[in-house]
Amino acid sequence: MTQPDAPSAPVTAGLLVIGDEILSGRTKDKNIGHIAEYMTALGIDLREVRVVADVEDDIVAALNALRTRYTYVFTTGGIGPTHDDITADSVAKAFGVPIDVDPRVVQIMKERFPDRPLNEARLRMARIPEGADLVPVGNMGAPGFWIGNVIVMAGIPTVMHAMLDSAAPKLKTGVRIMSETVRADAREGDIGTELGEVAKAHPDVMIGSYPYVDDKGPNTNLVVRSRDVEKLAAAKQAVEEMLARVKQRLAGSPG
Repeated sequence: MTQPDAPSAPVTAGLLVIGDEILSGRTKDKNIGHIAEYMTALGIDLREVRVVADVEDDIVAALNALRTRYTYVFTTGGIGPTHDDITADSVAKAFGVPIDVDPRVVQIMKERFPDRPLNEARLRMARIPEGADLVPVGNMGAPGFWIGNVIVMAGIPTVMHAMLDSAAPKLKTGVRIMSETVRADAREGDIGTELGEVAKAHPDVMIGSYPYVDDKGPNTNLVVRSRDVEKLAAAKQAVEEMLARVKQRLAGSPG
């Protein structure tokens, strides 16, 4: 008798956002949301996001913590031409490998920008840890790189998008999470206890509560998420039935 396939482990990811400018508020991050949506579409669970300053020891510590925990780690920021762009050096240190100007990147930069001198600043963007693969970026400039399970990308959103598109075909993907949203027409506090009971009865389904205010006043969206269509449907039905009971109670009706 053929045994059913065991469910495969989820593909997971962590994101490390690097840069003093993010932490100071001078630059508003636009990459976290994009990467989160991109991972969801691929069936990859983005489990954690960290933001660290341009401090080598902090970058190394965060990277080593994340890369042992998740299938992939993405980094954004810190691979430009200035003195505080230290991400590549920090990644090399985390992996214990040397770093130097990579002739592949030099050639790419010469071909794309023949009228620009490869001065010391620009050559900083050509420094790649030993053993890393390049992450192409079309005609936008120097590539990112991929070493182990770590994909290193630029912080500039348009450039990061191109790098993510380049890396995506090589990523392992999982089963995409499906979701259903149920409008509660009730305050979060009115349904919290009953919602907890529904969640406990459906442990394999993620149920989230998201309060908001619309033109009718305080309201709540209940979002049900699962990779299993039948479990999703059952949990959604349980949520809807719970809301009907709560509305009866709030209206003072029997039952």
